[in-house]
Amino acid sequence: MTRVSTRGSYNSALLNLFSAQNRQADAQQRLTTGKIATDLQGFGRSSESLTGLKGAQARIQGFIDTGDAMLARLETQDLALSRGADALDRLRSAIGNSIANEAGGTLNLELDAAFQEFRGSLNMEHQGQFAFSGGNAAELPVGVSTLDELVAAPDVASAFNNGTLKTRSRISETTAFDSSFLANQIGTEAMQIMRDIRAFSDTNVDGPFAARLTAPQKAFLTQKLADLATAGSNFMTHVAQNGALFQQVKNINENNAAQLFQLDELVGKRTDADLAQAAVDIKLSEVAIQASAQVINQLRNVSLLNFLT
Repeated sequence: MTRVSTRGSYNSALLNLFSAQNRQADAQQRLTTGKIATDLQGFGRSSESLTGLKGAQARIQGFIDTGDAMLARLETQDLALSRGADALDRLRSAIGNSIANEAGGTLNLELDAAFQEFRGSLNMEHQGQFAFSGGNAAELPVGVSTLDELVAAPDVASAFNNGTLKTRSRISETTAFDSSFLANQIGTEAMQIMRDIRAFSDTNVDGPFAARLTAPQKAFLTQKLADLATAGSNFMTHVAQNGALFQQVKNINENNAAQLFQLDELVGKRTDADLAQAAVDIKLSEVAIQASAQVINQLRNVSLLNFLT
């Protein structure tokens, strides 16, 4: 025979009340956070797979962040390289016009302007560092400030202060790129031509380029125009390489973003709570709490003494 006692009835009613309150708290937490649990212990057997998925998410997010930083750098480099290519194009145009008109009165001014723009492109900064410095952030990649200083230097190579370190970035498990160029590698050829033209203007027997070009000056400029066309073509190769690299990184970043989205869905299936069910559980737990409270209230008036007369 099961013994019925006031104390046992109270304990049973209290246990039901506490259980209903716990269910209500759990449902409220799921509704508030949108998650089944707030720690791995709460996910039970799926915690191990969740740990693996979270690790994969972190790795891919790291690749995406690196890719974004690389894209920003490549955009800056594209701006710098495009400016350099424009400077060479304008200088070619100026020399071609001088040869065609047999007049070089403004050629040295055009040469100075082209040098300054080309030098500025090689000294372009990105996020506080020189884009083509090769890891040497302490000095300008191109140390000379005028074309006359370049002519006075022992050679063109001495005008460059960049290091040899290229920025290498890993943007996927299997893909890493060198995302930078070195100032001396992309600028020496063109700067050598500009140095030669200024040196010829300063030292040739016919004197500096003037309103009327002499035959030797015209022949020299014709040769340098051909050299400048080659240098410009080679420089445009760097522009194209930078653009192709930008597109590759962009495509890989998009693939990484798609993978991250898929991982987010997999994690969500294991961690996201059913909000509708959570709302229903809250209502059910409220009913259970009210019922348990009524039972406890009724037990206050239940005693065997009421039946002993």
